[in-house]
Amino acid sequence: MNLNVADYSLLPVLPEIVLALGAMALLMLGAYRGGQTVRMVTVLAVVLLAVVLMLELMLPAGRLTTFGGSFVVDDYARYLKAVMLVASAATLVISRGFLTFQARIFEYSILVLLSSVGMMVLISASDLILLYLGYELMSLALYVVAASHRDNLKSTEAGLKYFVLGALSSGMMLYGASLIYGFTGTVEFAGIAAAAKTGSIGVLFGIVFLLVGLCFKISIVPFHMWTPDVYEGAPTPITAFFASAPKVAALAMMVRVLLTAFPNVTHDWQQIVTFVSIASMALGSFGAIGQKNIKRLMAYSSIGHMGFALVGLAAGTAQGAQGVLIYLAIYVAMTFGSFSFILALKRNGRSFEQISDFAGLSRTNPYLAFMFAMLLFSLAGIPPLAGFFAKFYVFLAAIQAGLYPLAVIGVLTSVVGAFYYLAIIKTMFFDEAKGAVDPMTGELGTVLTLAGIFNLLYFAYPGPLVSAATAAAKSLF
Repeated sequence: MNLNVADYSLLPVLPEIVLALGAMALLMLGAYRGGQTVRMVTVLAVVLLAVVLMLELMLPAGRLTTFGGSFVVDDYARYLKAVMLVASAATLVISRGFLTFQARIFEYSILVLLSSVGMMVLISASDLILLYLGYELMSLALYVVAASHRDNLKSTEAGLKYFVLGALSSGMMLYGASLIYGFTGTVEFAGIAAAAKTGSIGVLFGIVFLLVGLCFKISIVPFHMWTPDVYEGAPTPITAFFASAPKVAALAMMVRVLLTAFPNVTHDWQQIVTFVSIASMALGSFGAIGQKNIKRLMAYSSIGHMGFALVGLAAGTAQGAQGVLIYLAIYVAMTFGSFSFILALKRNGRSFEQISDFAGLSRTNPYLAFMFAMLLFSLAGIPPLAGFFAKFYVFLAAIQAGLYPLAVIGVLTSVVGAFYYLAIIKTMFFDEAKGAVDPMTGELGTVLTLAGIFNLLYFAYPGPLVSAATAAAKSLF
């Protein structure tokens, strides 16, 4: 392989460098000033994420590479980094109350920034080595942030469970990468695609083990077991972070590695993706029905939604990739709207965790009840809300790829999943009220309102998101 100076230009990786250096500077500031800087560090971290997003969008158009082609910036990476950075910024915005009144730890914002650096590297990885480096940089910060509320037993337990299972999945993924390298003789996605023209047993085993690590991060069955416990045990803002940004990055890499490194063995990995998609949709729909804790219910909902997103990947086409990209953007909006609502609901300073606590909310706070009802309808896929179009794009891609059973099962599990969303709406609008709720903070109100408006009005102007997702998907092929 002939390399030149341009192969090692730092321009494509400039946003990651700025984010990493900014995180280090904020770490020094927090270490020097102590706990008094929590609010300042959080605000500066949000500003830093906004600056990095601008830098990413200002990079020259087209496909940029560096480090010998290992790091790629194309329309696909730009789109997903934008979604991920917005999710990370939203996490810090809705965390203000948690950081101010419960856990005065400035390191929380730093960990979110460092994890975001890993996610950006993961999204742009074009070989197995950089894939693993990005995955580990993202994960190590997540392990710590899961247990960041050190005085809470549930939080520390959640962090330990996440770490142990995450380390196991990371080792399995690394083993899969070594198998793929051993049977193809290269770590670059393009080289793997050229070498893996037929599905040898070694390559197939490598794909399976590689997918284990990525499936773990996006809570796909059968690697979902950590999700309900960690979602319930971790503080709610951290749960919102786990449910959004890391899933975007891991699913982005799953799409890139399968479509660009293994296009010649699509039929083989398509069966794996189809199976885990069906299992996740089924478990997410049926597992949530008996849940009484809202965060555990959202965990099963997240498992189901990742299963729906994989329907688009199973198609193995550009249209399927487009459906996944649109689904992720809409899913992030629905997730942050829902968790902003959960964070906002308090009575006499006590946070709501049981679904029964929502009883009669429409009488005491009609605005909150209406916005959450619209988000729940969207999560259920009721038209004309945004969630309906998210499922429509992936089901359409599956149908056009001839995966009719997968699309039918997806529709049926959507109907089952609608049951528990409607049960929450029934509790809010028809059960007896338990008393007034505390006023909502401005940050939570802003995030909830923006997410609600996006979900309500997406059908009126879907063009920009669809166009961006279409261009991003085409850049993979």
